[in-house]
Amino acid sequence: MANHKSALKRIRSNEAKRLRNKYQHKTTRNAVRDLRAVEDKKDAEGKLSSVISMLDKLAKNNIIHKNKAANLKSKLTKHVAAL
Repeated sequence: MANHKSALKRIRSNEAKRLRNKYQHKTTRNAVRDLRAVEDKKDAEGKLSSVISMLDKLAKNNIIHKNKAANLKSKLTKHVAAL
């Protein structure tokens, strides 16, 4: 167990950040899945910008790797264009 006040605070803040990152990551994965399931091009184009924004935020905060975000954005953009 931690012996210092700062270590206890670090444990609390790490847990809060872990839960926040987990929530944001799961929300983005669900948005990507929903975008892939959309059949209407107009609707997909509307969702694409929000999903790309979510991926950029995850990459900026190092929740996912920047290359993974780039790969997902590329594949989703090609998917929407092919509809």
